[in-house]
Amino acid sequence: MSKVIIYTDGAASGNPGPGGYGAVLMYGNHRKELSGGFRLTTNNRMELMAVIEALEAMKKDNLDIDIYTDSKYIADAVEKKWLFSWEKSNFNKKKNPDLWKRFLKLYRKHNIRFIWVKGHADNRENERCDRLAVQASKSDHLKEDAGYLNSP
Repeated sequence: MSKVIIYTDGAASGNPGPGGYGAVLMYGNHRKELSGGFRLTTNNRMELMAVIEALEAMKKDNLDIDIYTDSKYIADAVEKKWLFSWEKSNFNKKKNPDLWKRFLKLYRKHNIRFIWVKGHADNRENERCDRLAVQASKSDHLKEDAGYLNSP
């Protein structure tokens, strides 16, 4: 079985401010693009939302997935295993626990590897995700990011 390749990016203008996420999913000859925007959120929340939305689009479990992100926040949290310590402490004093918990449920369904890529460095798919995220953040129909609004 071949590997699923996912590129993700998030954006927020003002941080916090209007934000969006973009993701490109590739499997064999299949390609899918996802994006969405929120009225008030942060860049890190949108980076994580891009990963979550991409993983939620998977129709099967137990897939081998490589996720390319320009977010050190996400790549390091998972690959350096910080996230699992945060989980043990119930995300005490950590930001975005609602999204991390949602991510962990999806993460455990697959074999996922994160690969950090330098942003704005002419990586075609990363640049496409950036355009999707920025475009989504400027939509006239932005959703409420309840997790951000309800965070302490």
